[in-house]
This record gives sequence, structure tokens and C-alpha cells, in this order.
Amino acid sequence: MPMEDLPDLASLSLPEIATLIEQRRLPPVKQWNPTHCGDSEMRIARDGTWYHQGSPIGRPAMVRLFSTILRREADGRHVLVTPVEKLDIAVEDAPFVAVEMKAEGEGAAARLAFRLNTGDLVTAGSDHPLRFVAGEDGPRPYLHVRDGLEALVARAVYYDLAERALAGDADRPGLWSDGAFFPLEPAA
Repeated sequence: MPMEDLPDLASLSLPEIATLIEQRRLPPVKQWNPTHCGDSEMRIARDGTWYHQGSPIGRPAMVRLFSTILRREADGRHVLVTPVEKLDIAVEDAPFVAVEMKAEGEGAAARLAFRLNTGDLVTAGSDHPLRFVAGEDGPRPYLHVRDGLEALVARAVYYDLAERALAGDADRPGLWSDGAFFPLEPAA
């Protein structure tokens, strides 16, 4: 689906978002084990910008395509994988950025859906947990996307999460989504 055809997150209901997520079919990168071929000369900056040979990749459709063949190795490295190639890619923080959020419901019945900078949709829950890490610039929230790949939650979206967490009536600040609770305080 080209980036231009992506629906507006605010106009979708969470059931519609769940349907779109289910329809998304990714290549089976976990099953591909080609020989390592070298370096892709690509980098994903902390702000989610993808670079090739030092220049930003300006076509969102290309970034989206590359994101579908991204894999995290057991040693923590990130690689781009096809059935015949495996190339290293440098990732400054997380390979994705959660740039928009839609929330429905309250307390344990709440659901939080996120749009990533690649256009992908992810609903936080037990399969896609949120975690908070203490950083020099304050807490950094992350959303598990798939197979060890995470999205850094954009600062503006984090403020929405924090406001929602602090407005709750739980014993400790945190967020519910899809039946799972995520404490707001950073992990030690």
C-alpha cells in the first residue's frame, strides 16, 4: 500500500485498525538465512529518518519497503534480509518511531493503537508491550513492533501517554491496552 493511500488514524475505529493490522502480510524474514554479504551503507537515525550513503531516503515507499525486510539478530544487530542476501544496517536507537496514537476506552478496557513512521499500525498489548527507559533527556517509551524490533514513541505521543497514565485511578501510574498494564515508571 503506497504511503499516500494510508487512511487517517483519527478517522479509523480500533476494530478497523485491527482489521488493517491483520491484513498486513510481511515477508518471512525469520525463515531466511542467507550468508552475510556486508554493509548496506544504510542508517536509521534516532528520529526515524532512513539514510543511504549519508543522504536521506526521500521516497516513503522505499523506506516502507525496506522496513518490511528489516530483522534484528540474536546478537542485537539489525540487518536487511532477502532470501539471498543479508546486509548490516546501522540503527541509532529504534528502527521505528510511533508518531501518532489513537486511544479508546478507559482502565482495563482501554486500547491504544499507534501509527509508525513507516505507516504500519500496532496496537499495544501483551504481544506489543510498551516499556519506559530512563534517559538523560527524561523517560523514553518504546513499543514492541515485531520480533525484537521496537518503535521509539515520539515525544508528543509520549506526553499524551503520560497524561492518560496520570489520569488513571491505578495505585501506580501506568497504561492499559488490550488487557495488559504497562507501568509508566522507567525500568531499572
